[in-house]
Amino acid sequence: MTTVASTGTLRTKGAFDERIRREVRVFQSPVTRYGAVLLTVLAVVLPLSTADSFLLSLGITVGFFSIAAIGLNVLNGYAGQINMGQPFFLAIGAFTAVGFGSIMNLPLPVWLLAVVVIGAVSGMLVAPLALRLKGVYQIVLSLGLIFIGQYIFVNWTDLTGGVSGRKAPLNLSVGTLDFAALQLGGMGYSYQQGLFMLVWLFVALCMFLVHLLMKSPGGRHIVALRDAELAARVAGINPARSMFGAYAISSAMGALGGAFYVAQLRFVSPEQFNLGMGLTFIIIVTVGGLATAWGPVVGSLVICAIPVLASRYAEYIPFLKANSSTPDGTWGIPVGQFPVVVYGVLLVLILMFEPRGLTHLIKVFALWATRPLRRRSAAAGTTEGNA
Repeated sequence: MTTVASTGTLRTKGAFDERIRREVRVFQSPVTRYGAVLLTVLAVVLPLSTADSFLLSLGITVGFFSIAAIGLNVLNGYAGQINMGQPFFLAIGAFTAVGFGSIMNLPLPVWLLAVVVIGAVSGMLVAPLALRLKGVYQIVLSLGLIFIGQYIFVNWTDLTGGVSGRKAPLNLSVGTLDFAALQLGGMGYSYQQGLFMLVWLFVALCMFLVHLLMKSPGGRHIVALRDAELAARVAGINPARSMFGAYAISSAMGALGGAFYVAQLRFVSPEQFNLGMGLTFIIIVTVGGLATAWGPVVGSLVICAIPVLASRYAEYIPFLKANSSTPDGTWGIPVGQFPVVVYGVLLVLILMFEPRGLTHLIKVFALWATRPLRRRSAAAGTTEGNA
């Protein structure tokens, strides 16, 4: 009896340990492993192989939206909070970058560190207020942050330029390496090429850090509080400590996204960080897939590309027509309103048919497409085993 019980216990423990090792593995499948490698390679190779300003500009836009959306996904996805105030933290990051990277002309590492630290501190200051509220009241608080931020930054004219904004060329140098005028192998690259590389390296870094966080005990505490807060409290998890960390990470990445927003435009105005941007981020994380590693990137790619592609190729899309302030009697969707229509349709379809987002659809399609290959590999392995 004792031997059987002991063997069963050891067998169960071994299976449990194997499951834990599998779950905390950085790359759980070949798809995620190869995807991470591909993302890193594209971040370096793509900007060095093309000088197309349209493609580079779109890529940079998708990149900084991805960084801010990755941060929002920590809060809205993994932590289960409701936050529409991400533009507030983008504005903090943007104007911190203006102060340290443009006005004071400090090098890239210094003002990036200032952006991350000030963004994280801002999130931790907001956390005590947000954690006292639930549901719709959190939405009201986050909307209030957007309007409070606009009021502060509009009236802080020395830093922001007020309503009219200000030019803000940032210092992108790291020692002798200057991403604004990149020199590699005796060849010179444009400002957009260097910024593209920089932004997407940070996208990969943010994805990796969040992935490690969610596999750590702290990340598991955050998810446990989301799924069963009372049980997590009984188990000894400190809700304040865990959620403060989630708010700090989310706001720091939001601020980082705002800094790269300024780096792309080289101009900033408080009016850019408005309610519309907050809704855009909610759509991005929902369409891409909440609480998924690739969801913010996929969502940013889709949502950011739609208005740009619609404007560029409107003449080739039969149901689109030029923007007009007065009705002209012709049928069609104005180019400016087309993204809003697509966003609404995507949200309805995702929420009704696939709440896990486009990331899950892509995963399912990849598994279906590679099923014959996996079957052949399994059959080959069985044949070798029998031999």
